[in-house]
Amino acid sequence: MKLKEDLNPMLLLLFHLMVWIYTSITFLPSYLLSWISGPDPGFGGSEEDRARRMKARSVSGSPEGPYRAVSSTKRLVTSMHLGVDTLDKVFEYAAQRFPYRDCLGTREVISEEDERQNNGKVFKKVILGEYRWLSYEETHSAASRLGSGLSSLGQRPKNNIAIFCETRAEWIIAAQACFMYNFPLVTLYSTLGGPAIAHGLNEAQVTHIITSRELLETRLKAILREVPRLQHIIVVDNTPTTWLGYPRGISVHNMSAVQELGAKPENACTTFTSTPPSINTPLPSDIAVIMYTSGSTGIPKGVMISHSNIIAGITGMAERIPNLSEEDTYIGYLPLAHVLELSAELVCVSHGCRIGYSSPQTLADQSTKIKKGSKGDTSVLQPTLMAAVPEIMDRIYKNVMTKVEEMNHVQRTLFTLAYNYKLEQLAKGYSTPLCDKLVFRKVRSLLGGRTRVLLSGGAPLSAATQRFMNVCFCCPVGQGYGLTETCGAGTISELWDYSTGRVGGPLVCCEIKLKDWVEGGYRSTDKPHPRGEILIGGPNVTMGYYKNQAKNQEDFCVDENGQRWFCTGDIGEFHDDGCLKIIDRKKDLVKLQAGEYVSLGKVEAMLKNCPLVDNICAYANSDETYVIGFVVPNQKQLLALADQYRIRGSWEELCNNKAMEELVLKVITEAALAAQLERFEIPRKIRLSPEPWTPETGLVTDAFKLKRKELKTHYQADIERMYGGK
Repeated sequence: MKLKEDLNPMLLLLFHLMVWIYTSITFLPSYLLSWISGPDPGFGGSEEDRARRMKARSVSGSPEGPYRAVSSTKRLVTSMHLGVDTLDKVFEYAAQRFPYRDCLGTREVISEEDERQNNGKVFKKVILGEYRWLSYEETHSAASRLGSGLSSLGQRPKNNIAIFCETRAEWIIAAQACFMYNFPLVTLYSTLGGPAIAHGLNEAQVTHIITSRELLETRLKAILREVPRLQHIIVVDNTPTTWLGYPRGISVHNMSAVQELGAKPENACTTFTSTPPSINTPLPSDIAVIMYTSGSTGIPKGVMISHSNIIAGITGMAERIPNLSEEDTYIGYLPLAHVLELSAELVCVSHGCRIGYSSPQTLADQSTKIKKGSKGDTSVLQPTLMAAVPEIMDRIYKNVMTKVEEMNHVQRTLFTLAYNYKLEQLAKGYSTPLCDKLVFRKVRSLLGGRTRVLLSGGAPLSAATQRFMNVCFCCPVGQGYGLTETCGAGTISELWDYSTGRVGGPLVCCEIKLKDWVEGGYRSTDKPHPRGEILIGGPNVTMGYYKNQAKNQEDFCVDENGQRWFCTGDIGEFHDDGCLKIIDRKKDLVKLQAGEYVSLGKVEAMLKNCPLVDNICAYANSDETYVIGFVVPNQKQLLALADQYRIRGSWEELCNNKAMEELVLKVITEAALAAQLERFEIPRKIRLSPEPWTPETGLVTDAFKLKRKELKTHYQADIERMYGGK
């Protein structure tokens, strides 16, 4: 989508003259270079050629599939290295290959202070120093000592142990300790509420838990009496060293003290090549992780993931990231209890990359916890690799475009010209080094200036945001599709494919087929593209749900060839080049009273492109004739709209103002019509929310997916009002 051009003719002429001169100067050298080097036999020549090539094909020849990547039509790939078939061996392999390379990095906290805002709220601000690094050898040693110490505290192989902690270096050290000693690791989101935490710990019969001081005091301590089997709490922070006021029978330990216990001669494993007799090393079929999903509906479900499942998944992901090596730096800030972040970090570990830790509150110079004038984590770390969920990318996109609107006319004109010019060049497979250096360098610096690959997952990424990231951050955006039940692996778009709205072809570790969903009107015989429910099969498909046989029978199946399949509930279509596009979701489809089917996810995806909308949840009752919506408005845009119509009041008063609701609804309706939504799909009434939806509110998951059940409960009174009940 091009930016609107309202341009000075002289500036337009000057810009095109500069582009013509630059193109003329660079054409001959680039032509000669491409002629000398010739087409790349592995990738089929230019980026344009590579983007057009076949990514996957149906191995059965039928439109329903199964579809496999062209490089794995005969056999699905299960591992990266021969004999490296469990996660402890993956890390051991990396520690042997890259012993002195930086592995895990944490920024030093120099100072913390409270900063009072104009509205009276107090925000904690931090000034952070440089990253301090542990090498691969040091990380392996720390994990070995911790595993030995946990064993000394009574943790036994194949007995579940939980981790309830923010994303940080200690999380990965604890995970590696558990993989090494064959302790199945139960992961819990740090934003889960008390009942969900207690449910996971009790269902998994956990006796040992690894957590942080903050989460212990704010979330875990209150529910300890509801978890009678719990005996040992290991706190990753070093202070305090004495813990008082805990129920009888529960011991609290610092992680460093447990590591010291593990380092005693009778327990210690001194090198990463020797294995103490007490270690019961895992088999590929053993459970590595029981990952409790925060879930968009119902109570959390524990997904059982074997060592071989994860290794297959990360093998498939790594194949889609070109030139992945120990020279790369990855920034880790998404929840490690989410399969996307855990898989991404394990991919990095397997290739000797370094991982620097961050959080959404300290990520950039403008992040909420960074004191004004000091640097955020991306500026200091300068990562080359980054994973993000669409919610975060959408925020970056809207913030930058707001700043573009605030530019003077000349600056805005140049930005628009450069943006539209680069879009045209990308479509042809050409790079634009001049525009990148002169126009987009400042935007690119928001992520440190060295990012070469951005991976998006967890939810659909809008075309406008994807185009923006490709253009302004001067690096490809690989959009992926996967679920916890498939180790996050399913598809990732090839990085030279700049088409939008698609998630790429199947990874080399799995295959995908389409199952007819007659009720929704989706069949593999549909034209021009086969459509249906997406089923993913292969070695990355997990073992099923923990202690939930009914759900296992509903969502998983095994075919006559012994292939295990997961039924995703998502609706997709395969394009002629073997790329998959997600077009609907069974659970998001609602039939209105008049018989029209409305895809709530589709409506939300279209309307989130509206600058006035930060987040939206569409809702429809089958007993009614129209759709309604709950909207988190963009504060800057809403205040500007209120000022335009001279409506006064506080933020909360504006969001509760009926006139503002009508004005926002008018803007949303115009955006919906421009996006070619049907009239019956467009929300007829809305409710503005003054508070953003974050995982802490319980209204979205940690991957920022909408929790429809919780949102319905939260806005029940508004639903009744908008449907005429009140």
